[in-house]
Amino acid sequence: MKKIILLSALITLSLLSFRCADNSSVTANNTISMETTASSNFHDLSILALDGKTTINFADFKGKKVLCVNTASECGYTYQYEGLEELNKKYGDKVVVIGFPCNQFGGQEPGAPEEIETFCKKNYGVSFTLTEKIDVKGDNQHSVYQWLTKKSLNGVNDYSIKWNFNKFLIDENGKLVAYFESGVKPMDEKITSLLQ
Repeated sequence: MKKIILLSALITLSLLSFRCADNSSVTANNTISMETTASSNFHDLSILALDGKTTINFADFKGKKVLCVNTASECGYTYQYEGLEELNKKYGDKVVVIGFPCNQFGGQEPGAPEEIETFCKKNYGVSFTLTEKIDVKGDNQHSVYQWLTKKSLNGVNDYSIKWNFNKFLIDENGKLVAYFESGVKPMDEKITSLLQ
């Protein structure tokens, strides 16, 4: 009799801790509760453009992929502006490239908005969208980068941005699909294969 009671208790405990593959869980009263992993969609977000006046609404990009890149004008990876512009021109019908100037890594984006714009256009012919200068980590992290780096918001994973030119690819429906560290160049097959 003791063995039956013990076995019954083990089965009950197993059921209580059972986790379903779809992120649901069975509770003590046998109801299924769904865990919410993403509290918003990328298309719900917006940010000011580099001019500080125009609002960029990401809902305008529904139906296209979006590549978000934290940029800097005085970085060892600054040459990637050229690749970003090439990606923008070659795949512009499929992806929107957005540069997010940031001065958090080695003070490598010290310029005012006008200086950033002039530098990017003069040296790399940048025609893709640039946003206002923001923080991509820390206490003043912009809400766009909160979404990009926190699993509780993007539903995919937590990411730690350690340097300039990290890349996040969002799909046509506003879902995060890939993250690339600084060393992955914009025209790398790891990125372009996802734009086909």
